[in-house]
Amino acid sequence: MEERVDKYLFAMRIYKTRSIAADACKKGRVTMKGAALKPSRTFKIGDTFSVRRGPITYTYEVLRLSENRLGAQLVPEYMRDITTPDQLELLELARLAGKSGRDRGTGRPTKKDRREIEVFLSDDYLDFEDGEDDE
Repeated sequence: MEERVDKYLFAMRIYKTRSIAADACKKGRVTMKGAALKPSRTFKIGDTFSVRRGPITYTYEVLRLSENRLGAQLVPEYMRDITTPDQLELLELARLAGKSGRDRGTGRPTKKDRREIEVFLSDDYLDFEDGEDDE
């Protein structure tokens, strides 16, 4: 039994739609043994393939085939995640980098800050200071 790559990726919830899965194949993000897969290529039970999403390359093994989209709880029965620990470490580093954020008051000014800057730089404020220096 065999299953098309794009249908399998959609059924296993790796991609949200079948057309997005097909586009990912065309862009070379889905590979098997280092070679990019076409959407029409077929998977067999026991095949291993890699999917590159962002900086991380996930690796999966096909356990069973299904044409229909599965519930998230059933996916582990059909596919096993065999991603290497170094790739999972990259994922954790990306999560930590995203949480760093910026402290309040750094970066772009808020709307309130902008209004205060405009008042500070207005002609009335500058004229007042010039008047103090003359006395």
